[in-house]
Amino acid sequence: MKKLLLLGAFALLGGVAQAQEGFRLGGHIGAPLGDAADAASVTIGIDAAYMWNITKGLDIGATTGYSHFFGKDNVDDFGFIPIAASGKYTFNKIPLFVGLDLGAAISTKNYINSGLYVAPRVGYQMKNTELYLGFQNIGSKYKDPYWRGNDRFNFGAINFGANFFLK
Repeated sequence: MKKLLLLGAFALLGGVAQAQEGFRLGGHIGAPLGDAADAASVTIGIDAAYMWNITKGLDIGATTGYSHFFGKDNVDDFGFIPIAASGKYTFNKIPLFVGLDLGAAISTKNYINSGLYVAPRVGYQMKNTELYLGFQNIGSKYKDPYWRGNDRFNFGAINFGANFFLK
């Protein structure tokens, strides 16, 4: 029984040590699209994720970060903090991947509601780094005199980013 408990403890600690290798930190810069293009000139952000390898080539995890939209034409800067599930598939024998983040984005401004967060991406995988081109969309409501009414808006951006895997 003691051997079984000891084996279980080593397996658990080994799993925790393996999971710590899945931390990813990076940043992105992009051009606002859709309704965000009317209010912002550029967007920059930071990204953090914790990924687990499920099967060969497939990683699933959780991601967060911050995307800052720089306002233009008397519109204040605004931002979103995504909290999402993240998935990534790396193709076999070629260093390319596809990914998708899906969750919620929390607005940093009172006059913009939080909303649905969707961020697909494609990229080039290196040993400890990945470069990607992605699309980011936040479906939200904007309650401010800049845009008349209380309608739904899509705060989107096309981004270029780099992520680094920390061990």
